[in-house]
Amino acid sequence: MKFREADIKDIKALQVIRHAVKENRLSNPLLVTDADIENFITVRGKGWVGEVNGVIVGFAIVDTLDNNIWALFVHPDYEKKGIGKKLQEIMLNWFFDQSKKTLWLGTAPNTRAEKFYRLTGWTDKGLRENGEIRFEMSYNDWKNKKNS
Repeated sequence: MKFREADIKDIKALQVIRHAVKENRLSNPLLVTDADIENFITVRGKGWVGEVNGVIVGFAIVDTLDNNIWALFVHPDYEKKGIGKKLQEIMLNWFFDQSKKTLWLGTAPNTRAEKFYRLTGWTDKGLRENGEIRFEMSYNDWKNKKNS
């Protein structure tokens, strides 16, 4: 398994993974364009990919303008192998090396993603207007988790 920074040439593979997920699926696959992903990994933030035998099987993207986890997805064939956890660790380490601002994300309730974020130390801040759960991770919470 290898982890590295995402590049524009990875966008097609990221789209394949995003459309393959079983939960938190896009209601309309056209809602997230290649241009959107390029913007988030080159202008608004940064992204990382996880590879197995040279094939991208997961990715994470942080939006540094809105202090938001924009994406964290693993292809269903590679779930429960620690890929998502490692991508999250790389992303949060990088973000909190840049900023002490609190990060947030939204995810659907009663999903594996909700369970994952709870288990990895995110704080539930209640439901958003769109019905998703808002989770937050503060700089201090992440640093304390890392050092424990």
